[in-house]
Amino acid sequence: MDPIITVSSAQLDAWILAYVFPMARILAVVATAPIFNNVALNARARLVCGLAIALALAPVLPPVPQMPADSWQAFFVLMQEMLIGSLIGFSIRVVFAAIDVAGELAGMQMGLSFAILYDPQTAGQTPVITNFLTLIAMLVFLASNGHLLIISLLAESYELLPISTRPFAADSLRTVVASGTILFSLGLMMAMPIIAALLITNIGLGILTRVAPTLNLFAVGFVVTLVSGFVILSLSMPYIGAAFERLFELCFLNLSHFLQAARMPH
Repeated sequence: MDPIITVSSAQLDAWILAYVFPMARILAVVATAPIFNNVALNARARLVCGLAIALALAPVLPPVPQMPADSWQAFFVLMQEMLIGSLIGFSIRVVFAAIDVAGELAGMQMGLSFAILYDPQTAGQTPVITNFLTLIAMLVFLASNGHLLIISLLAESYELLPISTRPFAADSLRTVVASGTILFSLGLMMAMPIIAALLITNIGLGILTRVAPTLNLFAVGFVVTLVSGFVILSLSMPYIGAAFERLFELCFLNLSHFLQAARMPH
């Protein structure tokens, strides 16, 4: 007769929590981080992606605290893991939001604020320059293996901030806010060449209007600013990839600082 395999409730809870807790953080990142949360990927594809990452990482993660799976303590840990994953994804999303700000400022200065397209990612109207820069940023992100760096950062996050029943340090949230401020400032700096060039162009058009009052500024100025903006944008293309890579490097560096600051004190 085959021996009967018995499993205690404590062992069953340990097996469940060993995969549920890591899965909560991973699925939160997949749901919020760029590339992974693209609308081209349906919910089923994101779920399969998160499950595959969780199954690959769970065996090598630090031990999960032992507790009943249906306890309030387990619920707290689950919510904390989802919050940590959401903060990681949000911090990466801030980089693309900074690029969106640069595109909107550039498009507004070029006179293309009326040229908008429906963006399925944000479910709203977005200027064409913003869509253009966002597509380039996504290509640079994929070319620099940013999606693999996100998975690597996830694995590192369990070493710096392991699954625990203790809450993480709330002061670490200041690091996320500060990084967002810096990244938005860099997004503004990316748009500064176009803004400065078009400011000089508008000053020149103003002087030309004073010299020749009969000149139709609305007919000439729009074409001049539009052409000048595209010329500056085309001249900036060889350097824009390096600027995006620098943004991504700062993003992952700030994420490492956040995880180190969020580590619970001993």
